[in-house]
Amino acid sequence: MLTFQDLYASYAAEIYRFAYWLTSDSSEAEDITSETLIRAWVRFEVIRTETLKAYLFTIARNIYLEGKRKSPEQVVLYDIHPDPNPGPEQQVEIQSEIMNVQNNLQTFPEIDRTAFILRVQQEMPYAEIARALGISLSTAKVKVHRVRRKLIAMNLAQEEAPG
Repeated sequence: MLTFQDLYASYAAEIYRFAYWLTSDSSEAEDITSETLIRAWVRFEVIRTETLKAYLFTIARNIYLEGKRKSPEQVVLYDIHPDPNPGPEQQVEIQSEIMNVQNNLQTFPEIDRTAFILRVQQEMPYAEIARALGISLSTAKVKVHRVRRKLIAMNLAQEEAPG
């Protein structure tokens, strides 16, 4: 009479290979192999095919198909469309940079700061900035340019400063 150990020793490797080819996943193939041998052992007297090996492969395939029906289809996702939102670390870094720029902006004269904010934050044309502040067009351009240049220099100096 065939014991469970004999059944396992004789067919486990072949069932595992078959299951692995079906799933491409070693842990899932191990699960299918174990479940196949247990189901075959429990229902050993009701073999429906001509050979035990074919019966075992049928059980293994059915277990695989049951798993596919029960679990939602899984698709491998590739990072070709990464999340456009920054992660927590990036959010902290961005917030820190914004606070740094705001602090640095406070060191400029009010008219320079206002010209810069109207241009960068409000995307206002230089001609409108000049009218709003009562300055010439060229003065508005110069003020915005100088603030940008100084902010970049301040940012570089802070990055290069030790800890």
